[in-house]
Amino acid sequence: MLADIPVRLSVEVGSTALKLSELMELSEGSVVELDRQSHELLDIMANGTLIAKGEVVTVNGRFGIRVVEVVAAEASAAGGVERRQ
Repeated sequence: MLADIPVRLSVEVGSTALKLSELMELSEGSVVELDRQSHELLDIMANGTLIAKGEVVTVNGRFGIRVVEVVAAEASAAGGVERRQ
């Protein structure tokens, strides 16, 4: 029964804070620097809750995400990451 409930899966590459004036100055070709290093794992979220960490891959010309670490429920609530295998 629970297997049929839809879940929104998203991947967060990083974030940044901008002033409204900086946001309005963005145009095609602008680069916005994010708070994450290029070698860091990305956050995999289910309905806005961190569930795993992963890395970007390509599959048949499309982006995908390889799960590298699964976040334990206790670690997710505390803001940490615990690796499960």
